[in-house]
Amino acid sequence: MLEHLFEIKAEKQKNDYGRFIIDPLKQGFGSTLGNSLRRVLLSSLKGIAVTQIKIQGVRHRFSTLEGLNEDIVDLILNLKQIHFKGEIKKPVKLSLEKTGPGEVKAGDIKSASGVEIVNPDLVLGKLADKKSKLKMDLIIQSGYGYLLAEEETGGEIDLINLDASFSPITRVNYKVEETRVGRQADFDKLVLEIFTDGTVKPREAMKQAAEILGDYFKQVVNPKKETKAAPEKKPESNGDLKLTLEEINLPTRVTNALRKGGYGTVEDLTGAAIGDLRQVKNLGEKSIKLVEKVLKKKDLSLKEG
Repeated sequence: MLEHLFEIKAEKQKNDYGRFIIDPLKQGFGSTLGNSLRRVLLSSLKGIAVTQIKIQGVRHRFSTLEGLNEDIVDLILNLKQIHFKGEIKKPVKLSLEKTGPGEVKAGDIKSASGVEIVNPDLVLGKLADKKSKLKMDLIIQSGYGYLLAEEETGGEIDLINLDASFSPITRVNYKVEETRVGRQADFDKLVLEIFTDGTVKPREAMKQAAEILGDYFKQVVNPKKETKAAPEKKPESNGDLKLTLEEINLPTRVTNALRKGGYGTVEDLTGAAIGDLRQVKNLGEKSIKLVEKVLKKKDLSLKEG
């Protein structure tokens, strides 16, 4: 198998922007790599976003809050601009409580352990005076791509669901240029630009995208089948449980004693222990052993204890 050797050079690199040169590539592979990386970068990298909010004194998004210069729709648009960095496995509740006058910033949110707000100076709104107050709970969660807000709130009053963009990648550009290797001029040079929200470095984002693609191609080369756990067998319902004592051919004396003791069906007997039957008037040890024998023939038994 031929080795495909090429270099990746960072022409320019910051926390939220990277320009990379990938060459030399066999003709045609510039577009193949560029398009594949672009699609995965934009759709398949994990991120964190606000998905729900609850604001004290606000019933729905199309309203206003006394003392807040912005209406709730504008506040929501600003909340969507907060960039979170960290690793969370389930939805996390954050809180914000600010009294005016002055600006309310993303840094005023009390962040949870393991979660960092990358742009704490982001202005969310402005409170007019000392009487103005913004008290709010935010639910953040991790995910991929874009999530549309659900109309239903699960019955919780005043909870507002938000559309959420989880992707840490804001834009990806690529172009393919011709390059020369020795006397051959039919090689590709891929120029890849990656713009992020600052929660992931561009080179790391490119590496994650390449790993995702690699996992898919490995499955093409060496397919692995998903191992499915065998479905748990549910015990079949035993029709004998519904039989009456008369139907299982117990002696009349034993049947009468059991009925007076409150046992009318086989199901009643299987819910009883030997100690329970000993309390039944006119039912001796021999009768109890007979009951056990009859039940055993039907793959049933008295309760332990």
